[in-house]
Amino acid sequence: MKIRVAIVDDEPLARLAVKVRLAQRGEFELVAEYGDGDSAAAGIAALRPDLVFMDVQMPGKSGIEVLASLPPRQRPMAVLLTAWDNFALQAFDLAAIDYLLKPVDDERLDEALDRALRAWPYRRNDAATPAPAQWTRSFTVRSGARTLLVPAAEVERIEADGDYATLHSAGKTWLVRERLHTLATQLDPHVFQRVHRSTIVRLDMIAELRALTNRDALLRLRDGSLLRASRTYMPALADALDHLNKKTA
Repeated sequence: MKIRVAIVDDEPLARLAVKVRLAQRGEFELVAEYGDGDSAAAGIAALRPDLVFMDVQMPGKSGIEVLASLPPRQRPMAVLLTAWDNFALQAFDLAAIDYLLKPVDDERLDEALDRALRAWPYRRNDAATPAPAQWTRSFTVRSGARTLLVPAAEVERIEADGDYATLHSAGKTWLVRERLHTLATQLDPHVFQRVHRSTIVRLDMIAELRALTNRDALLRLRDGSLLRASRTYMPALADALDHLNKKTA
């Protein structure tokens, strides 16, 4: 199994330097690259790469903020890239496996990749993938004075609503006291997938996927609803749909 890698750096040449070295190492597979912290935060949460080369200072969220925003057991192995040497303490706090100063020479980059290979068996065995019984199976919602349980299997899609989220189920809507980002980590990824920063969809509700010119996609659900899927989440969505098709074939 190859180690899946994402590269996050706002400098195209810096990303290219890492890609060139990765292409010479068959143990690694590049799955994504990002040029800013905001898109990286969404993409890493969706794709869950095994290793990320992370620039520390970028537009939007910094590399440190991106990694810190992920639950500790869901953070990928990280190699921090920076032109400054004063981030070592933060690197230690985030359990980064290496800390490379720019411009990075090939020898140091290969050393970081070797370190990732040595660490990978331990990180993989300690991966933060919940057992099936730990995925959320129902949601607690309020309806007037009553408290109801809405089975996750009956939820068709979930939409962000500030610090809350709205469940859509059989023509009804329910408000839950949880942010969409948190719910995305609690639901079985073989059943639910985040398709946009504001939307999670149950996979078997998708009736049609139509690619758009900007690499986004338009989803038509079985109830006729139309949703936009962001290109940030498309690789993970495609993998999940492929898994679903193979399972039901």
